[in-house]
Amino acid sequence: MKKKQSVSFWAGAIMAASIAAICIISFFWMPADPEKMDTLNRFALPSAAHLLGTDQFGRDVLSRIMEASRWALLVGVCSVTVGALAGSTIGASAAMLKGAVRAVIMRFIDGMMSFPGILLAMMLVTVLGKGILGAVLAIGLFMVPTFSRLVYSMVLENKQRLYIKAAHSYGCSGGYIVLFHMLPDMLPRLITQFSSSIGGAVLLESSLSFLGLGIQPPTPSWGMMLNEARQFVLNYPYIAIAPGVVLLITVLGFNLLGDGLNDRLVKRRSKT
Repeated sequence: MKKKQSVSFWAGAIMAASIAAICIISFFWMPADPEKMDTLNRFALPSAAHLLGTDQFGRDVLSRIMEASRWALLVGVCSVTVGALAGSTIGASAAMLKGAVRAVIMRFIDGMMSFPGILLAMMLVTVLGKGILGAVLAIGLFMVPTFSRLVYSMVLENKQRLYIKAAHSYGCSGGYIVLFHMLPDMLPRLITQFSSSIGGAVLLESSLSFLGLGIQPPTPSWGMMLNEARQFVLNYPYIAIAPGVVLLITVLGFNLLGDGLNDRLVKRRSKT
């Protein structure tokens, strides 16, 4: 069992680190200008000049994947950060409050969770606007219920502990107790959820871009590349396979990393 947990962690860590490495390398080197079109070199097969071939406009596929990795990770990390901060604040506040206020907050969170993810994100992005900022805010708001529910349950659990009741008796405020007494105990679960959520955020951003609601041209996105390639996929499958595989590795990598962190941080801490 421990061996399987270790394999899951290291497989996820290697996948996530590989995508991060591609992102970092893209700031210093790319094989070609990702936005440069060459109509005389359309649908070029993978070769030494173009390792993953070119698309319908003659643009280098590898370069576009590398630049798109910047925006995928930027949107993923920033949106999850927005969701984690807002969701944790709402969840902790609801748990520290009582009565009707707590019930109203949690019913609203439950209502948000009842919407399908892509539908809720589409509704939000139409209000917030297309583009990178709109995608970050829309996906971040979509992540709020997940972190709200998680923190809400952890704060309620911790409130019953003797040292928390003692802090209350000494006159410590609810915010102080959450930040300095409860947060250290909740941090492993939050880190695990944060890691797992990045993969979901990247997938959601790609879905929005595929539908034309996320990152806008000429900035490349994996979802946009898949959308552009779908009409040519039967004759030139490589222009769809490459971004699809990178997206799969990213989502799977962060999910496995989250599972591995859960085994290493949360379960190990609960045993101690």
